Amino acid sequence: MHRRSFIKKSALLSSGLFVADAAVAKFSLNREKVINIAMIGCGDRGKGVLSVIKSMPTKFNIAAYCDVLDFRLEETKKFAPQSAKGIKNYKQILDDKNVEAVFIATPLSAHFQIAKDAVLAGKHVYVEKTMTYNIAQALDLKNLVLKYPKQVYQVGYQYRYSPLYFKVKDMIRSGYLGDVSQVDCRWDRNGNWRRNVSDPKLERQINWRMYKEYSGGLAAELLSHQIDFINWAFETQPDVITGTGGIDIFKDGRETYDNIQAMFRYEKAGMIGNFGATCGNARDGYLFKIKGTKGSVNLLPDTGIFYPEQQTKKELGIVDGVTGATKIVVNKDGGIPILDAPTKDGTTYALDEFYESVITGKFPASNVKTGTQAAICVALCNEAIFSGNKQIWKNEYNL
Repeated sequence: MHRRSFIKKSALLSSGLFVADAAVAKFSLNREKVINIAMIGCGDRGKGVLSVIKSMPTKFNIAAYCDVLDFRLEETKKFAPQSAKGIKNYKQILDDKNVEAVFIATPLSAHFQIAKDAVLAGKHVYVEKTMTYNIAQALDLKNLVLKYPKQVYQVGYQYRYSPLYFKVKDMIRSGYLGDVSQVDCRWDRNGNWRRNVSDPKLERQINWRMYKEYSGGLAAELLSHQIDFINWAFETQPDVITGTGGIDIFKDGRETYDNIQAMFRYEKAGMIGNFGATCGNARDGYLFKIKGTKGSVNLLPDTGIFYPEQQTKKELGIVDGVTGATKIVVNKDGGIPILDAPTKDGTTYALDEFYESVITGKFPASNVKTGTQAAICVALCNEAIFSGNKQIWKNEYNL
């Protein structure tokens, strides 16, 4: 049984993602329609998303882009067609009837108000993670968005659209990993995470990730992707969160921590999630391990390996992954690649989903409900880290 057979046998190709896509295709309204969009927030992420949008001209037209900083607007010109308008006040974009959908890639503290205004203006919305700065904003926004079911509201958690991560979710759901008890997640780097500032007056606007007034720090900017995936894959949320952290490396006036570690206890799932990030060492980089009684999965953003436990090897017919005396193609370290090739950038899959949702009216996989759940997790995580106090999931947070 070779790797292709392994994938088929584990029922991954029959997952709901592909079935859902096939079903939606029958109800398409106008697949030749090009959606006029505007980007609000033109920092690194905003320009990065625009570069992907620009590569999808049969689906999206960039009608406008917005940022409060003049030099950001100047930088963004090369990521948008000449016909696109550069605007400093986002409310002008919301007043433009030609703009059908807005993308929000501003500092986290601005997400709530802009998203709220966009929904009330009748726009489809794609907001980058984390959805909101705090729990109250998340719950308020959820209640508002659900009043407008014809408007698409998607949150930028790309793993919910990746074929790789969807297959891993199916492996978990089908019991292929057995009983999962531990999840280990890291997103490390070695650097101060600062942007160059030509004018000291712009320090807090440009390096907003460093300041608590604007940012959720490492938990919101990095670990929230993995936190959201666990919520989705196991259809759960943490019951108890503990954490610690500090400004341990870069004593440069920042307020958000450069070194954090949190532990999530998922009571119903019988599972512990370990989530950590540091700005002081890049060796692990992105690390995502899901450990079950039958096997474990090691994930990167675009590739994944399944490592069967000894008993599972016998059941699958794996004799010796080193000598090659095996019925399943394995790596030298005994792992089985989940996909034949790396996936595309997750943003591409997410934008495809956004287009489908606008055209067909379907509810996106990463929506206001799941975005609320993830935002609450991040807020509780940060509170645990900054206060040192255990945080408890409350009934009013349930979706």
